[in-house]
Amino acid sequence: MEQAEEISLFEAIGGADSVERLSRRFYELMDTLPEARHCRAIHPASLAGSEAKFRDYLTGYLGGPPVYIEKHGHPRLRMRHMPAPIGPEERDEWLLCFRRALEETVPDIRLRAVIMPPIEKLAYHMQNRA
Repeated sequence: MEQAEEISLFEAIGGADSVERLSRRFYELMDTLPEARHCRAIHPASLAGSEAKFRDYLTGYLGGPPVYIEKHGHPRLRMRHMPAPIGPEERDEWLLCFRRALEETVPDIRLRAVIMPPIEKLAYHMQNRA
């Protein structure tokens, strides 16, 4: 009996092009949705650097090449985000943008169902104020 080959989420969603679309759409939504204004307010005026780092992080997070680590070292996400005041509003708005971007760029509902729960857990972990 032949064993099924396992592929990463990175490969399953379509690789670098899909992660690029997801990251771009995520930051477009953050930049334009009125209901994401608190989350947007804690980011720099230009989102280009944030988008690039997020794309690199997401690439490795989903099982692709460890681009973020190669460029920036260990993610230490909570430490790196500590200067930004992340409360429930910012967290929930970030999740809204991510969820919507994921729905718009990853058509397979089963893949979204695998990706979303750990992302939600991560967002709660990033919260640093009540």
